[in-house]
Amino acid sequence: MNILVLGAGAIGAYLGGRLLEVGQNVSFFVREKRAAQLTNEGLKIYSPEGNFESREVSIYTSPDNVRNIDLVILAVKGYHLNQVIPQVQTIVQQTGAFVLPLLNGMEHMERLQQAIGKERVIGGFASIIATLNEQGHVEHTSGSSTFKFGILHEQQIEICEQLEGLRTLVKTKLVREENILKSMWKKYIFITAFSGVTSAMQLPSGFIASTKATFAVAKRVIREMTMLAGQEGIFLTDQEVETVTKTLLGFKKEATSSMHQDLRKGLPIEVEHLHGGALRLAGKHHVDVPVIETLYGILKPYENGRP
Repeated sequence: MNILVLGAGAIGAYLGGRLLEVGQNVSFFVREKRAAQLTNEGLKIYSPEGNFESREVSIYTSPDNVRNIDLVILAVKGYHLNQVIPQVQTIVQQTGAFVLPLLNGMEHMERLQQAIGKERVIGGFASIIATLNEQGHVEHTSGSSTFKFGILHEQQIEICEQLEGLRTLVKTKLVREENILKSMWKKYIFITAFSGVTSAMQLPSGFIASTKATFAVAKRVIREMTMLAGQEGIFLTDQEVETVTKTLLGFKKEATSSMHQDLRKGLPIEVEHLHGGALRLAGKHHVDVPVIETLYGILKPYENGRP
């Protein structure tokens, strides 16, 4: 299987590196600046799941040069989606590849399906806390990592079976889900609460658990997001909601969200893709999500980096 990782931030570089590590034919599609960094520094991963380094990294910077790809792993931030959709369209037209997006949220799925066809877009997401250091190396700070995927169209069965065949080889949890849309919604519910609250209070996750009022805010976000999921036809049981809530308490006290990390660095944040997306869904269904709306208002000035 020939795999192209589009976007070599922390998530793309991590999964791409793990696939390279077990001998998969992996290349990266990146911008010129990141291409130079990967050429000079190589791909390096520092992780509790095992360190990895490769000096031989295949890189593309123009979609016109991409050929012979079976799977595109789309690992960009939500605010880069508009920019990369034309590139994804060109690559899919030239190669017939399937696309596995690892973005947070849900809005990107419809956008990609409209751009390249429903049969080409596989469901999926990543669960990992990682960032790039100044050298562009991946620093994986959570104890483990999970990448989930699942078919949304019968034409995707074979490629998903090939990907599933790698799960016993790679040093990450590669999980095929039967109901991938429900799993994606669980992640969206969680990350909207976790990223929103840690970023708004500008403190790590330990302060969610240790401050009763803050934990109540996070639980309200989870309830509002669960209601939106139901409006979209995805229904969670009380136990599933409780599991999402307990996940907020399971991190090390110093752990934090990628949005909070980006906020601290003065980088753009995904508030429009996550919280803005939730507000658009609320508007679509004529329901109110006051806590999400408040977090959105607090974080919106940081959307394009430190004001």
